[in-house]
Amino acid sequence: MTTTDTSISKNAKILIAVAALGYFVDVYDLILFGVVRNPSLANLGLDKAQQLSEGLSLFNIQMAGMLIGGMLWGIWGDKKGRKSVLFGSILMYSTANVLNGFVQDTAFLEAITQYGILRFMAGVGLAGELGAGITLVNETLPREKRGIGALVIAGTGALGAVTAAAVGGASQDPEWWRICYFIGGGMGLFLLILRFGTFESVLFQKVEAGIEKGNFLSLFSNRERFMKYFYCILIGLPVWYVVGILILTAPEMSKVLNIQGEITGGKTIMFCYTGLSLGDFLSGWVSQVLKSRKKTVYIFVIFAVLVTIVFLNANGLSANVFYILCLLLGFGGGFWAVFVTMASEQFGTNIRATATTTVPNFVRGALIPITVGFKALIPSFGLVTAALIIGIICYGAALLGTYKLEETFSKDLDFVE
Repeated sequence: MTTTDTSISKNAKILIAVAALGYFVDVYDLILFGVVRNPSLANLGLDKAQQLSEGLSLFNIQMAGMLIGGMLWGIWGDKKGRKSVLFGSILMYSTANVLNGFVQDTAFLEAITQYGILRFMAGVGLAGELGAGITLVNETLPREKRGIGALVIAGTGALGAVTAAAVGGASQDPEWWRICYFIGGGMGLFLLILRFGTFESVLFQKVEAGIEKGNFLSLFSNRERFMKYFYCILIGLPVWYVVGILILTAPEMSKVLNIQGEITGGKTIMFCYTGLSLGDFLSGWVSQVLKSRKKTVYIFVIFAVLVTIVFLNANGLSANVFYILCLLLGFGGGFWAVFVTMASEQFGTNIRATATTTVPNFVRGALIPITVGFKALIPSFGLVTAALIIGIICYGAALLGTYKLEETFSKDLDFVE
């Protein structure tokens, strides 16, 4: 491929489609656990208090798996190839999903222990999908068209969350959560068939044998490289602030704000991720029109700030308007495609998969200290003000990170660190 070739080949289009469907299944599973967590634990015999404590423990176990998996798959992608990660990661979390539908007490292991093992296994698998897909697509498309691939992948992936919310709430059968896991696992295993038509990155294949590949510690051994990595992580914080703080606590927030009507977690997730999907599609397109990743991030972060201010001051509004605000919050956070693309474009081919895979997973992992800080502020400031303070920190960090990074639109990715 030459720098003057701006067409997207048929093979590249197939690659984008397969990566997008893979991320759809990835996000379906990631959100499904939150949707069926309480029904599944209730079906396994846990009371309300146990559902909360064990549910949070399982969530943290899954997040730990994603942090570890991000490093493992990233290193693997740089050492052995991006295509192998696409196969291995989806096989791992799809198998975990199927097995998750079978958990029950046995003479050897309690059901909740099995659940935890499988959530960790799923977390490790889930961590590899997005980074490998974005890296492979970015290294395959013409430099002027990279944003198109990313917007299709991330936008389609966000629809997986909407599907998870719809499927999870489709039946009141106490055993329905098992079917939900079977559906996710089945989709993933079916997708493996399509992946036989994918191909390895030419840029990866061109890296000379003597070049060290997949050295995760190299991201920290050089100050300039580490700061780039750190700033990339900062840019993604608002997305999980929106999802993990504002949307997760929306039912409780609605009571404090005297919202007129019942607000449910399932509907807030559905509206938020619909907005995220629309935002991912539009942010990718905007970055192509403006020919700038940084300007696009600025636009979406500022929009998210404005919607957050309205959301936290939505006293006495109707439930329908509140749900629209949830959709707009998701839309404002819908620069995930541009954010991951920026991370991919910052680093050389020999550590690109490592960086691209670990950055979004460290952003997800950052939700843990964000949540801890949020909870610590609530007793002194209340739910709304605590959320506002955390929002100022996350949005400010994202704007700082964007300012510090170089513009990477149409940057030549044929280089090594």
